[in-house]
Amino acid sequence: MTADIWLGLISGTSMDGIDAVLVSFLPERIEIHKTLSHHYDPTLRQQLLRLSQNQGTPDDVGAIDQAVGKTFAEAACRVINGSGLNRDRIRAIGSHGQTIRHQPNGDQNFSLQIGDPNVIAERTGIQTVADFRRRDMAAGGQGAPMVPAFHRAWFGDEAEDRCIVNIGGITNITWLPAGDASAASGFDTGPGNALLDAWCLDQTGRPFDDNGDWARQGQIDQGLLEDMLTDAYFALPAPKSTGKERFNLEWIQTYRRRHPDTSPEDVQRTLLALTVETLNRQLPAGTPKTLYICGGGAQNQFLMECLRSNISAPIDTTDTLGLAPDWVEAVAFAWLARQTINGQPGNLPSVTGANSPKILGGIWPA
Repeated sequence: MTADIWLGLISGTSMDGIDAVLVSFLPERIEIHKTLSHHYDPTLRQQLLRLSQNQGTPDDVGAIDQAVGKTFAEAACRVINGSGLNRDRIRAIGSHGQTIRHQPNGDQNFSLQIGDPNVIAERTGIQTVADFRRRDMAAGGQGAPMVPAFHRAWFGDEAEDRCIVNIGGITNITWLPAGDASAASGFDTGPGNALLDAWCLDQTGRPFDDNGDWARQGQIDQGLLEDMLTDAYFALPAPKSTGKERFNLEWIQTYRRRHPDTSPEDVQRTLLALTVETLNRQLPAGTPKTLYICGGGAQNQFLMECLRSNISAPIDTTDTLGLAPDWVEAVAFAWLARQTINGQPGNLPSVTGANSPKILGGIWPA
């Protein structure tokens, strides 16, 4: 019998574009049929960055929601057309959408992802599953991180303690104790690439620091680093999650004003050290474990060198586990769509803090 094919779409906190993947979930392995990275139009990306900082009207939100939905649909069509697969074989699209605001605490907690799934379903002719976070939040959870349930399902091991570390705009970890699926846990440790990208763009005009080459030119400003480490988020207990609402260019500038003599490249090096140190300080205590890195951070050679130099546990990437680091999150949202279509929960209450496992998202028919 031919395995079902699912399409995962995600744009993360880096807001650089959309990852699209066509994938089948076989009993013992994941089969990737086709992948694609689809970049945002620069004007749309700037609009998204402004929205994430509350710089936009309701009209702006509505118009950009439509524009992002069309861009997600375009990414889906491109990956399908490039695969040579018959569109009828694709059971569903799982669309994360683009987060423009994530406020998981307070009386009116919410998480807002745009990219209208009606547009995606209409333009692709494929049923679409989206809006994954809000049901978890309605059940008392943070609505994030969402991928640990997928990590547990596919990366958990009977013999090895594992920690899956996703370094996107924000860094999140999933702790998978050997042989005990019920003990899985995870949370956002803090910034991953978000601050590095924001400072690089502001100072150089480049959207990211390729391979960490600019950071490599600088030195850690220990006073600045220790000051940044006083941010209250890092000491919060789990469950916790965060985003660009907190860790953004203004956050950097607040600390830079207190350390005005730090050179731009030293700030970049210090921000990279912040990503490493906040991860290191928040790793679960106990049995030594292997850290498997995924997300864009796995492509930052200098960041990977610094992780290996400062963290005592062995460090590898999810390539070793059979899934390339660049595609873990897109595959995860294909898997979440599969969970929803099959009437299975997609959250992990031990991670998000929800009161129970929940079937996530809504379904937009073809």
